[in-house]
Amino acid sequence: MEPQQIIDHSVSYMLALLESDRTPDIGTSMLSSYIHDYIPRAPVTPVATLSLSGAPWVSDGVDRISRLPDDLLRNIIARLPIKDAARTATIGSLWRPLWLSVPLTLVDSHLLPDCGAHSPRAVTDAVSNIFAAHPGPFRCVHLTCTNMEEHQGEMARWLDALAAKGVEELIFVNRPQPMDLRLPSTLFSCASLTRLYLGVWRLPDTAAAVSRHATFPNLRELGLCFSVMEDRDLAFLLEKSPVLEVLVIVGSNPGVRLRLVSHSLRRIQLVFTYLEDINVVDAPLLEKILHWSTFGGYRPNLRRGMTCRSTISIGHAPNLRTIGYLEPGDNEIEVSNTAIVAGTKERIVPSVQILAIELQFGSLSALKKVPGYLRSFPNLEMLHVQSRTAKEPTRKVNLKFLQEGGPIKCVMQTMKKVFFYEFQGLKSEVAFLKFIAERAQVLEKMVVVVASKCFSSGDDLNAKLKPLTSAKWSRHDCELHLFKSPLSGGGAPSSCHQLASAFDPFDLIYYQESL
Repeated sequence: MEPQQIIDHSVSYMLALLESDRTPDIGTSMLSSYIHDYIPRAPVTPVATLSLSGAPWVSDGVDRISRLPDDLLRNIIARLPIKDAARTATIGSLWRPLWLSVPLTLVDSHLLPDCGAHSPRAVTDAVSNIFAAHPGPFRCVHLTCTNMEEHQGEMARWLDALAAKGVEELIFVNRPQPMDLRLPSTLFSCASLTRLYLGVWRLPDTAAAVSRHATFPNLRELGLCFSVMEDRDLAFLLEKSPVLEVLVIVGSNPGVRLRLVSHSLRRIQLVFTYLEDINVVDAPLLEKILHWSTFGGYRPNLRRGMTCRSTISIGHAPNLRTIGYLEPGDNEIEVSNTAIVAGTKERIVPSVQILAIELQFGSLSALKKVPGYLRSFPNLEMLHVQSRTAKEPTRKVNLKFLQEGGPIKCVMQTMKKVFFYEFQGLKSEVAFLKFIAERAQVLEKMVVVVASKCFSSGDDLNAKLKPLTSAKWSRHDCELHLFKSPLSGGGAPSSCHQLASAFDPFDLIYYQESL
């Protein structure tokens, strides 16, 4: 079953809902699953295994745990789910003040009953009671189980309590009905935040409803999941977060422009997000721009009138090491910063070492963009290429243009590894790989993952690959590895946000069966 159709609505339809005033009764569970897949995991869990559960106990009636130092007891309580942490106050008089002195960790889903029907009202009431009873500080709060439109009074009081009691990490998700509920501007009073993830909100009107003096002076990680926003709202958030290091946007409404001026940001992660422009003006610490236009390896069909074309402008980003997936033909690259090479000014990004592109090998117009991409990154060491079926195939594709315009420096001098995913057996794919193999002087390894349809069609795979395997490789000891793809219907670039901070976030090794 296609993940896009699990509950009778395509992902593209739900993306369209971000611009509408309604949300269907069905489809919310799939949207919620996407959001929960990207929000950070809670630091406590109600299903943790007790390491001493099998140890022999001496039942002499002596309470040895209560004799431990208070600091150690607080450490223990801080690691418990909220129900268990609060219950420690009933153990004895020595325990009663301990829970109230421990920085609070509250995950509202842990308040759901172990069995029986989910009662949103009961969870909402429990959250309100805990906020009122605990003096703070609040170390980590996950609020994901409440339909905020139905409880706007409680929501306002919650935000006041979070601001007053110094919340550090906040995951704040509206049960997705409606999808454009306006986020209260009082959130900007939570100056103690270090991590903030928002899901299914319309951001406040920062031009009218938020004080210009509002700021998040400690915020290091910001996630916006299926949140409706304007350019100015996103710009305001970034401006008011002077130490922000990680920006994650999942499922943004189309047409938003990102203008980046930040002396702290290190990673941008965009998933299922079609920003009209990404303009990196001044980001001296930025290391990664990660972009996946798919969920779960599937690409949505955009509704009529929507477009995924965008411009990525790179200015001052001297530490940018990793960028992708870019789509030649849909993404235009503009490099505004110049570097002096052999006495000549060139518009290049010399710091980039890892590039991932999604390429339509049946489209000549898309292929012709590739040399410009590669020339923009002259010190590239790793190239990931995802082959994609062309939307408007060109009748005949000839790659002679790759040899025009002079040598491509990164191919000849710096490229060490090439990963090619979902090879479909097209002549243009083989010609592209052969072009690299015959020119890459320091290439150590080439990995080709063959799409499953190549095996079901009955075509002779060896014959299709012969121009590559029999080519005169520039480096004779380069390793060529062939794998069979486990994906039944081809696929789009796979993403794994847990690996976003890894050295190479595109090397997911989803393939196992070698050929």
